[in-house]
Amino acid sequence: MNTVLITGGCGFIGSNFILFLFNEPSFTGSVINLDVCTYAANPSNLADLAEEYGDRYRFRKIDLNDGPAVLELFETDPIDTVVHFAAESHVDRSISGPKLFVETNVMGTLHLLEAARANAEHLVRFHHVSTDEVYGELGESGAFREDTPYHPNSPYSASKAASDHLVRAYAHTYGLPITISNCSNNYGPYQFPEKLIPLMMLNAMEGKSLPVYGDGSNIRDWLHVVDHCEAIWAILQRGSCGETYNVGGGTELPNLDVVRTICALADDAHPDRSPHSDLIEFVKDRPGHDWRYAIDATKIERELGWSPRHDFETGLRETFEWYRNQPQWVESVRSGAYQEWVETHYADES
Repeated sequence: MNTVLITGGCGFIGSNFILFLFNEPSFTGSVINLDVCTYAANPSNLADLAEEYGDRYRFRKIDLNDGPAVLELFETDPIDTVVHFAAESHVDRSISGPKLFVETNVMGTLHLLEAARANAEHLVRFHHVSTDEVYGELGESGAFREDTPYHPNSPYSASKAASDHLVRAYAHTYGLPITISNCSNNYGPYQFPEKLIPLMMLNAMEGKSLPVYGDGSNIRDWLHVVDHCEAIWAILQRGSCGETYNVGGGTELPNLDVVRTICALADDAHPDRSPHSDLIEFVKDRPGHDWRYAIDATKIERELGWSPRHDFETGLRETFEWYRNQPQWVESVRSGAYQEWVETHYADES
């Protein structure tokens, strides 16, 4: 891997993966970070990389729906590896506005595949990052395997399922060297505070209501973002072209249990405001809310030797402390101040 294109590199998982790469001693290549910088992205997460690594890190403010711009990037840079994170990912937003999810997650992926196909002589790997939500929902038992039939239940998961199918089709039809990973729910630093864990952490710290859908019984499998980064690195290094790998944290918990654990962390940090569990408020469930997800990660563990290193209790506490000690970051993403940062630092890319 000499020139790696990361799409959505200013987002939660993308930022963490770029930081992971530059802390990985065996990675000696360069990174191009392609991101259009929507509300959930923050390029200041990576602000020091250009100064520290020079031309090994470059940011390009490009919309994946601008097909000619994406194609030009491939034609001017010898990109040999693609890691495709860029996506609209918030289920609630997909319910209220599905069109954007189809445009970004389906058409954006199509434009990226077309650009990669047109310059396939350089390409070593096209890795597509997807979600366990494409499989639908589970009952009380069982777990998603790589051969589980697709059954997406939200506009978000349907758009991701469509993008997965496109990537596989380009491998079968055009011989593109692809891999796909479907991951469980991520948590960790730099996550935009609309998702469950950072939202509950920040609301608890600020004494605000902790809204929980339904009765809080919906179950998710929680994966630390650094473990996810290590899984993707293992796939890039040792994964077989054409294969799909499910990546899970091995920690299934009802949402209410997660929120109560966050309340306990807030009690420790602010005992004068205890008990924070009094802030929990049960709200009307969202339409089509999948009840349970769980990942069977046997394949990636067996074939690539990967398994998650973070236990949930320790990872959650570290994440809580990160948000607690990053008030300026929180304010910048809430206020949209990073957009001004982008215009100041990357005006020539806009």
